[in-house]
Amino acid sequence: MTALIFSVSTSAGTGHLAPGATTAGAGPISLSRTSSHGPCLIRGAREIQMSEGIPTSDGYSRSTGTVRALTLMIDFSDAPGDGDALDRFREFFPQTREWFRTSSYGRLDYRPETPIPGWLRMPKSFRAYGIERGAPFDPGYRALVQDLVAAADPKVDFRAYDLVNVLVTPNAGPSALDTVLSVTFAGNPEAPTADGTPVANASFVYSRQDDGSGSYDRNGYRVLPHENGHVFGLPDLYTAEGGGAVGHWDIMSEDWGANNDFLGWHKWKLGWLDAAQVHCVATPGTTEHTLTPLARAGGSKLVVLPLDSKTGYAVELRTRAGNDETVCRPGVLIYKVDAEVDTGMGPITVYDSRRDSGGCTRAPNVHAELSDAPFTPGETFRDPRKGVEIEVAGVDLGGGGGGGSEGGYRVRVTRG
Repeated sequence: MTALIFSVSTSAGTGHLAPGATTAGAGPISLSRTSSHGPCLIRGAREIQMSEGIPTSDGYSRSTGTVRALTLMIDFSDAPGDGDALDRFREFFPQTREWFRTSSYGRLDYRPETPIPGWLRMPKSFRAYGIERGAPFDPGYRALVQDLVAAADPKVDFRAYDLVNVLVTPNAGPSALDTVLSVTFAGNPEAPTADGTPVANASFVYSRQDDGSGSYDRNGYRVLPHENGHVFGLPDLYTAEGGGAVGHWDIMSEDWGANNDFLGWHKWKLGWLDAAQVHCVATPGTTEHTLTPLARAGGSKLVVLPLDSKTGYAVELRTRAGNDETVCRPGVLIYKVDAEVDTGMGPITVYDSRRDSGGCTRAPNVHAELSDAPFTPGETFRDPRKGVEIEVAGVDLGGGGGGGSEGGYRVRVTRG
């Protein structure tokens, strides 16, 4: 089955990069693991379009090392670019590059390149392409990509890039508050080709996703890290009801408004965590682990409890640091990963330690109910049917030289 993904936006390790740039092109994501991690490598069925299974299947862009992002600004006769095209580029960079550097602990050297610094005019009007929300690759997008390739080819060698960002003039189509057109096609080997290689991992960003809070200048770029998450093989975590399953705990769930990071599961999936930072608890008994804040490099980051070959629990410590600017209740985040649930259908579910509390944040476009979901010392998550108990045993004052959100949290895991 062709892996054709289109995403409509709603809205750690201490390793260093090896010297020199890596070769451009799609390839398997480097996953750090040992034989003991085997039971935690849950996998979905082949028909799952974009699975949370580990490792990520081939065909997506690499997410470690130097990744070159071809970035083109395009406009149309009925939606001419307003002002300097590089102003459009500056809406997303260097912010997107820094977001990935922070989230990956420096393991992703994301390099946006603009070999054509002006607006690239498409030969047809925007209306003629028939672009609609969640439009399939055929026929409108296939025609658009073919025209884009033809227009850019004299100045661009597409073989030199790992992914493509198409920043559409924001006056093409409706406001993002009315209809979100931003979309990504990922892992699609049957995409139109350029210089002999498929344009298989491409993100298109349309109107400005301004939430009306006055924070667009700081946070409006976040639609692009979300869309690029798809070219790295990550699914949408929101559902038809919005961000209710994961809330603001991952940018693949909510990408409007205030900043937020990836879940630890995604960081492992993307190759940003060492094997020693991920603990697979697959056998009966009780074990204790000291988790350090996900936003900070170094230390243990993730505990995984496989339930079967397709599902498992994941446990991590979230604090207000790094990309997690809106965390209002630091603590241990517990969630279920289901590799059998497809993108946009709720493949991850965060468990709320304070159900029906209303949450602890009022930040715009943050799912308030889950904002206080983390478990704190003295609190326990239980799944009696699976014989699982996850207790936050206390704070390790030596874990970060301080206490509370700065130190580590001790987590006691019991399997029946």
